[in-house]
Amino acid sequence: MIPGEQPDLSALPPETSPVKRRLAAQHVRDARDRLTSTSGTRPHFDYELLRQYAQNRLSASLVILLLVATIGFLSSLWTDAVAAGAWTASVLVIHAVIITKCRQFLAQPMSTMSAKAWRLRFILLDLFYGLAWMFILIHPVGTDESSNTFMLFVMLLVVAVSSMLASSLPIAAFAATFPVTAAIALDFALQGNLRAYILAIMAVSAQGYFAVLAYRLYSTTLATLEARAEKDVLIVELEQAKMISDEARQRAEAANISKSRFLAQMSHELRTPLNAILGFSEVMKTEVFGEHQIAAYKEYSGDIHTSGVHLLGLINEILDLSRIEAGRYELNEESVSLTGIAEDCHHLLMLRATSRGITMHEVYEQDLPRLWADERAIRQIALNLLSNSIKFTPQGGEIWLKVGWTASGGQYMSVKDTGAGIPEEEIPVVLASFGQGSNSIKSAEQGAGLGLPIAKSLVDLHGGTFTLKSKLRIGTEVIVTFPPERVVAAMAPMTEHAPPITPPGEPILSSEERRRLSRRPLFRAGT
Repeated sequence: MIPGEQPDLSALPPETSPVKRRLAAQHVRDARDRLTSTSGTRPHFDYELLRQYAQNRLSASLVILLLVATIGFLSSLWTDAVAAGAWTASVLVIHAVIITKCRQFLAQPMSTMSAKAWRLRFILLDLFYGLAWMFILIHPVGTDESSNTFMLFVMLLVVAVSSMLASSLPIAAFAATFPVTAAIALDFALQGNLRAYILAIMAVSAQGYFAVLAYRLYSTTLATLEARAEKDVLIVELEQAKMISDEARQRAEAANISKSRFLAQMSHELRTPLNAILGFSEVMKTEVFGEHQIAAYKEYSGDIHTSGVHLLGLINEILDLSRIEAGRYELNEESVSLTGIAEDCHHLLMLRATSRGITMHEVYEQDLPRLWADERAIRQIALNLLSNSIKFTPQGGEIWLKVGWTASGGQYMSVKDTGAGIPEEEIPVVLASFGQGSNSIKSAEQGAGLGLPIAKSLVDLHGGTFTLKSKLRIGTEVIVTFPPERVVAAMAPMTEHAPPITPPGEPILSSEERRRLSRRPLFRAGT
């Protein structure tokens, strides 16, 4: 963006509202600073530029001192020594005043200083400094070739040094160099020969070159200050955003803890009457105390029991998910058979699949070693995946349950169906808590949307991977893998050397005594 140009906020997309706010605030801040500034930049930038000018003058004070002394000595070779000495003394006085004012500026606090007044002082001091150099250069030193070369050399040296030192204040640089250049160019032009004209043009060209160079240095310095200010603003915004995010995280953690406590407390309050409902409805459904006089009561009792079972399962799922999210779900790990758990879940849901006209296939690899995992969690994963496949597979469909090795040496369990499938954009939705896809909403058997999130969370607790692949109107496949370090490898039995058995009645020797006796020579009988 060009400095001073208003940013085009309408070109930004709607989702970049923080960027819009930041650009609008920056534009308002820049406009306010330009109105309160005397140089067209921010007041803070005015102070930084003046401070850099003062520091440059102080750092080059010794160089300027040597330059003035050298030029004064060389000038005494052409002119009167008294005039050269007077000029040298006057320039040194002006230089001392400039150095003194620069030190006063640096010692003064920014809150109590006037940038406009100090800028005017520095410009006037540089103007007097340039006029002093002009007097020594236009002093009649002769019109020969050597004097012209000396004058041009001194002019270039003064213009170059002044342009570099006052680059952060271009007006002061112009005030210090223009009198010298104008005097030299006019002096050359008045000599009236071609060589002098060429020297005059060279002097003016050099002045223009160093003026452009000084302006470029000023622009670079100003851009550096703007970049540094922008960086400071971004750092402040980042710190504020971090503080806001920390506060939001603390509030979210507190809300999560409150939710977990609420669910833990409500679990007892809900399960106590629910167990009574399930028990009494089952008694009424099975007609333990006699047949109902009205047949509809038996059907109502069955509906009450079915609804209670569904509600109890929903409560258990919510509690499991809350414990997982709170990090309080503890795995009861032991050596289990992944194939055996898959077979049990298959037989448990076979009747349900058969009643819906769904064919279930089993594909297990033989001689799979056992897995170090939580049996209840693995069983819940398998039941959730199979129940989802049965729920969303139409009549006449097929389901494949596979268990086997992974390429890295782990074990996997796969459930694949020929159901309606899930659109690709809805896969993150169904994996989120309480998330339901469009097919689930249209289905007659709607759930709470917790089956897949709970299964994925349990797989993550085991250090495994949960992969869901689905194509619309083709089917869905869920692959659950467990890492190789959870496979219980067969180990050879340990062999330990049994200690020697001491016959009854013999003294018990220590290990050192046994070692000493073993080194004794053996004697045969008769020797």
